[in-house]
Formats: sequence, structure tokens, C-alpha cells
Amino acid sequence: MAKKSSTTKAKVKYSKETYTFWYESMLLMRRFEEKAGQLYGQQKIRGFCHLYIGQEACASGAISALTKDDKWITAYRDHAHPLGLGTDPGAVMAELYGKATGASKGKGGSMHIFDKSVNFIGGHGIVGAQIPLGLGIGFAEKYKGTKNLCMCYMGDGAVRQGAFHEALNLAMLYKTPVIFVIENNGYAMGTAVRRSSNVEDLSTLGESYDMPSFAVDAMDVEAVHEAVAEAAERARKGDGPTLLEFRTYRYKGHSMSDPQKYRTREEVEEYKQRDPIEQVKKTIEDNNILTAEEIEEINKKVKKQVEDAVKFAEESPWPDGKAAFEDVYVQEDYPFIME
Repeated sequence: MAKKSSTTKAKVKYSKETYTFWYESMLLMRRFEEKAGQLYGQQKIRGFCHLYIGQEACASGAISALTKDDKWITAYRDHAHPLGLGTDPGAVMAELYGKATGASKGKGGSMHIFDKSVNFIGGHGIVGAQIPLGLGIGFAEKYKGTKNLCMCYMGDGAVRQGAFHEALNLAMLYKTPVIFVIENNGYAMGTAVRRSSNVEDLSTLGESYDMPSFAVDAMDVEAVHEAVAEAAERARKGDGPTLLEFRTYRYKGHSMSDPQKYRTREEVEEYKQRDPIEQVKKTIEDNNILTAEEIEEINKKVKKQVEDAVKFAEESPWPDGKAAFEDVYVQEDYPFIME
């Protein structure tokens, strides 16, 4: 977990290690996604592909506020979360390629990335389907008596699903340790929030269940970290869930097939002036947290990680046909099941 530093300048709230993590992890997410978009254009990656470019602080700021034992679940814009949690970039890239060495053995592709080793419980392709699953994961932690919680991400379009409201109701009823996060990038596919909801302030949706609910400037990684840390403290004390509306923006389309005719170039450029990576880099530079040489070393490291990930994916084998019949059932020995 990030710790506040008492030795740095007044403008700096956190340690050198935390700022370094934010810059490096967000830069890896950005460069990985940029490469994924390029490879999609070359038809190396096929099917659906939803990039996270612009939204990196939503993942990085939350990861720094939680522990390695907490659980994570999200929708289909799911490449960045496992990268930030520590999944090998090669395994994520190989999954986008559909290779056997991928995080989901090539069976999930872009929308269904899983990594149990970092407690990432997926990428889910059905809109809103992960919300009750996130509730169940949190309930399991409470049932087992741990202090762990579940971070449950969704897009702004998913809050129209009945499952969202059912999950919020049960989460408050059972005081389940879940942090529900609405990644509000302004558009559910290509439909603006104001055209699909009478309530534009999505953070208020939790109030009807008496759930603590807050809007967060998610272009600011520090604001994300602070909001998640506060919500986590409530959850670990047994006070139940929190709803956070991360107000963010995606610089690319909903998916690679999106012509983006529903918004102007001027709007995109306006949000780029508040790029989360550039903001944290400026804080680092203004306060001499890292030298120019150290920043350049991080840039080179990330570039090589992405290059190595592509090489790994290119050289990895395709899944064997019989793999389609594997991992379908969990093999367990139950004494009450008759042979």
C-alpha cells in the first residue's frame, strides 16, 4: 500500500515509490494499448478489442490503494488492470493473439482475460454481468472472515442493467466488502450519458440504497488513490460497500471498429490536456522525485516490455483443438456424489 511521505515537498503527498509505480504502470498500460491497436490494424489481433487509452489512472490509482489479497473484476475493457496488478505483459498479448500461452490459454481473447495469481477474476463480455459476480466475490471474503474486498468495475452503460441495482441492494443488505466503480467515460458505446439517463450524476445512484457514493476526478491518479483508500477502510471495518463514479475519458473509440462520429475532435483534444500520465510526470519533474535519466530508464524499460510481449505472442503456439474440451468442468471429489 502507498504511504504518505513526510520528507518531500509540500506539493507531494506520497512516496517516491508510489509516484514511480503510477508513472511506470500507467505508461505500460498506454504503450501496450497503443501497440495492441497497431497490431489490430495488421490483423494480428482479431475479434473485439477495447482499448484503455486515457483511463489508466482508474486502474493504477486503485491498485496502489489496495493489497495483493484483494480481488478484481471488470468488464471487457480489461487489458490494463492485470498489467497493473503484475500479470506478465507477454501473457496478456498472447491472449489477444489467441495463443496457447495467453493468460486464458487463448480461449478468451481481448474481452476475457483472467489471472488467478494476481487475483484478477476477469474481463467479462456481457454488459453488467460482472456486477453480481463482484458482489458474490466480496460476499465470499466476508463469509471466510478475511479483511479482503472486491473491486468491481463497470462502464457507465452498465448501470442501466437491472443486475446493477440488484447487486447494490444486496451489497448494502449484507454489508458486503465491495467497491463498485463506474468508469464513466461519457459514452456507452456511442451514446452520451445525457441521452440515455435522466440522472447524469451517476454517483447518486447508490443513494437510494443508503450506500456511500462519491464522484471522483479519475484523470487524477492521486484522487483515485485517495477515494479507493477511503472506501477500502470502510469495507475492512465491516461497514460495507461504496459506489465510486470515476469520471474519466477514453481517447480512442469504444472498440477498434468505432468511427467515433458522436463526438468532436475538439472534445477529445480538450481531455488530452489533462492526460493522467502527463499530470503525474509533471508532478515528478516539478518536485525532482525522479531525475530525467531515471524517467528515461522507465521509458526504455516499458518499451522493451511491450516489444518482448509482442515477440512472445508471435512465437507462441496456437492452442490444440482438444483444448476446447478442457477447463470446462472443475474436478472435485465430493463424497455425496454417486459414481
